[in-house]
Formats: sequence, C-alpha cells, structure tokens
Amino acid sequence: MIFMSVEAFIDTNVLIYFFDGAAPEKQRRARELLRSVRPVFSAQVLSEFYVVATRKLASPLSEADAAQSVEEWSRFRVMPITAELVRQATATSQAAQLSYWDALIVEAAAAAGCAEVLTEDLPDGAVLRGVRVRDPFADLRPASRRR
Repeated sequence: MIFMSVEAFIDTNVLIYFFDGAAPEKQRRARELLRSVRPVFSAQVLSEFYVVATRKLASPLSEADAAQSVEEWSRFRVMPITAELVRQATATSQAAQLSYWDALIVEAAAAAGCAEVLTEDLPDGAVLRGVRVRDPFADLRPASRRR
C-alpha cells in the first residue's frame, strides 16, 4: 500500500466502513481514503473499532480478525488518551457543545497536529480546535440528510 505524505486523523466510522459490505459505496470510499493518506488514530478509535466491528456490523468480524485489524492499524501513529487530553476534551465538549467522545476525537487530532479529521459524526467543513472536519461520505447521503 502506498500512502501520500498527508496525515489525516481517522475516526472509527471510516475504519468500520472499510469492512462493512452492507454499505458498498461507503466501503469503497473508506478504502480509497485509507490508501490516500497517512492515517493517524487514537487509542479511543481503535478500541471503538474493535467493539463495533465484532458486535454491531451486519456481518461482524470475528474477534481474531478484529484484533488482527487493530494490530495492523496500530502500525500507524496512534495518539494515547492521556489525562491532559481528557481535560481538554471536557472543556471542548462544553465550549463547542459536542459529545465528550466527539470532543476527544477533535482533541486527539489537534494534539497529533493533523489538519483534518475524517468523520461522519461532526459537521462537514467545521473547524474545531484548528482541525477541519471532513465528512468523506457526505455526498453519498440523500440531500435531505446532509449536514
């Protein structure tokens, strides 16, 4: 796999769609994205991936396959969830009126120095803590459901 030199913070939903055959267009898009950037993850993202991939997909991954995927994604840069990051996320959650978990994603991306976070969970185009949100799946939803 050849990656471009641009780092992007990847949220859990992108990793899930990488494996989700029930959403073929999103799966194709997720696979293209993960080949076009140098992904940065957080421990939170890899943890959420394991749980969702083994329990919530229409065709869940086996625990062994999900663990192998976590091992492979862990070869890239993974931001630890530190006490300082948690404190920053609580402040960002309150200030930006985000869920704590979304604020933790934003803070991890900012701490990693990423210019953008790829997620469908935050408003496309928003800039939070100096990080631009890009929803890579926005154009795949009906116009009435786009943010």
